Amino acid sequence: MSLDATDLLTMYRTMLRIRLFEERVDELVLKGQIHGTTHLYIGMEAVAVGVCSALLPQDYITSTHRGHGHCIAKGADLGRMMAELLGRETGYCKGKGGSMHIADLEQGNLGATGIVGSGIPVATGAALAVQMRKESRVVACFFGDGAANSGAFHESLNLAAIWRLPVVFICENNQYAMSGSAREMFPIPKIAERAAAYGIPGVTVDGNEVLAVHAAVVDAVTRARRGDGPTFLICETYRWKGHSRSDANRYRTKEEIAAWQARCPIARLRAHLEGKGILDGQTAAVIERDVEEELAKAIQFAQDSPIPTLEGVEADLYA
Repeated sequence: MSLDATDLLTMYRTMLRIRLFEERVDELVLKGQIHGTTHLYIGMEAVAVGVCSALLPQDYITSTHRGHGHCIAKGADLGRMMAELLGRETGYCKGKGGSMHIADLEQGNLGATGIVGSGIPVATGAALAVQMRKESRVVACFFGDGAANSGAFHESLNLAAIWRLPVVFICENNQYAMSGSAREMFPIPKIAERAAAYGIPGVTVDGNEVLAVHAAVVDAVTRARRGDGPTFLICETYRWKGHSRSDANRYRTKEEIAAWQARCPIARLRAHLEGKGILDGQTAAVIERDVEEELAKAIQFAQDSPIPTLEGVEADLYA
């Protein structure tokens, strides 16, 4: 899948939309307008955009508790997302799901979940359904390094490999599972080495380089779509903020955070586009202004939307 100037600018804009969306969410949490916990995607934008830009509209994704970036990269409406976070009826889940449970079936987003690793068997099941229906679809499954130590991970990769399912397992290794360093949680130097146990490719890529992520996912999706089975892709990245809003972030040094911020995925893509003559300061300013205006409208839409009624509290519940 070759990328032209329009594609590259779209990737830049989408990464900026994710970053600014998350910054506004952080502000609204501090103002008390968003309740409950939130897990921000700031610093990891290249993974979601690199993955979703390599998918077709009909392809599926499954997401995580840190899923705002995935949702936006798969084409979600920012107004409906913001309304969901503010607990309004116009949200994707009518204000009942909140930050960790947004689903957008029209765009192929099968949903986020607050249970670590639980999206992995969902993605495997969706890929089995695709295979049984003989559909030309692929499922991209996002999860973190902590989920790669769950039983669901091993069971799902084993089944997907045996049945050669059209699924790409994407581990967003942001270096910490809550407050525990990934270096302390794995007895092997590279998480990708686990793929060998299932006879599938294990690929490690710079998760802060969107074009590298995109290229790796194109290869994995091509393999899956032609019936050759899954790929295990590890994207090495970093979350700039704490695990969640309650995280005091005392287990990381300021120097470590600064070193990763210097590898900002958005700044790196901008430098690449400027070097290619695709983006200049004026165009970048226009894109940022457009995204700021879009977010202002999304927040206003959410704030103006009605709060769910007590009568509808049991609607759409299946358990």
